[in-house]
Amino acid sequence: MAFELPALPYDYEALQPYMSKETLEYHHDKHHKAYVDNGNKLAAEAGMGDLSVEEVVKQSFGKNAGLFNNAAQHYNHIHFWKWMKKGGGGNKLPGALQKAVDSDLGGYDKFKADFIAAGTTQFGSGWAWVSVKDGKLAISKTPNGENPLVHGATPILGVDVWEHSYYIDYRNARPKYLEAFVDSLINWDHVLELYEKA
Repeated sequence: MAFELPALPYDYEALQPYMSKETLEYHHDKHHKAYVDNGNKLAAEAGMGDLSVEEVVKQSFGKNAGLFNNAAQHYNHIHFWKWMKKGGGGNKLPGALQKAVDSDLGGYDKFKADFIAAGTTQFGSGWAWVSVKDGKLAISKTPNGENPLVHGATPILGVDVWEHSYYIDYRNARPKYLEAFVDSLINWDHVLELYEKA
């Protein structure tokens, strides 16, 4: 199953002022496209060209670093674009999700603080996550392209803390970017959809 670059689910200006047109053009059109192109080449060479992106991620982890990095970043970004929307974010979560956040993560305010802390303290490039593991929500962080799929969990929300995700708009102020992501960008409907599947 060849990797394909998905179209953004909104136009390039939709997330301003929290994420600029320029950031999306570079991040989606150049960075994500490179993961797709390199991932396809490396998956074919490894005889994994017919597998789903999730399977490639799991099977290449710890065995084929080049393929893993590109396939995992492709998986991460497929969802990253959908984890944001115009007029998103804030503390109005769908009911089922709010219940899980309250019981597993100590409520919205604690979720927000812990999620931002995970993203802020991820040294260098990486991601912060909310995943379902053993039936419960958990917050974590991973380096580079690594994601919860390879740790027995299912990600339902992730934020990219590679510098290309925020440097044009926030320079080195990563916590500011993470606050804007949580307060103004999260598409809780996509989070709910993934939570229900998980």
